[in-house]
Amino acid sequence: MVNAYDNSILYTDHVLGQLLDLLKAREQRFDTAMLYVSDHGESLGEKGVYLHGLPYAMAPSEQTRVPMVAWLSEGFARSGGASMECLRGRRDSPLSHDNLFHSMLGLMGVSTSVYREELDLFRPCGAGPGQVAAAAANDAVRSAP
Repeated sequence: MVNAYDNSILYTDHVLGQLLDLLKAREQRFDTAMLYVSDHGESLGEKGVYLHGLPYAMAPSEQTRVPMVAWLSEGFARSGGASMECLRGRRDSPLSHDNLFHSMLGLMGVSTSVYREELDLFRPCGAGPGQVAAAAANDAVRSAP
């Protein structure tokens, strides 16, 4: 079981690496970004617990703490007003899946009453709602034939 889990992590790293290579190859023409969040953790025998899916109140940290990887091209960060130094400084801040929804809404400029600024992980680092989406739309208009 541990070997299968380790192999799935290795393959995920491989796929994310290929995606980053693809995005980096296009960053001269497009503002690119990637945000990866695992959907759940996994218990591999700690305290006699295996697999995942325990109710959150009972689940060990191995099931509730998951990795997140964010990568923004320089152009994406610049056009959205995000400070990369600030984001790097917050990399150890505890976040949850709740942050994913609001962070994507903010970056892409989706206007909705359900958006909560305090859950937008990019907002404290200067990226305002819709700045990235507006800049990307402007870039698309400029590069259109």
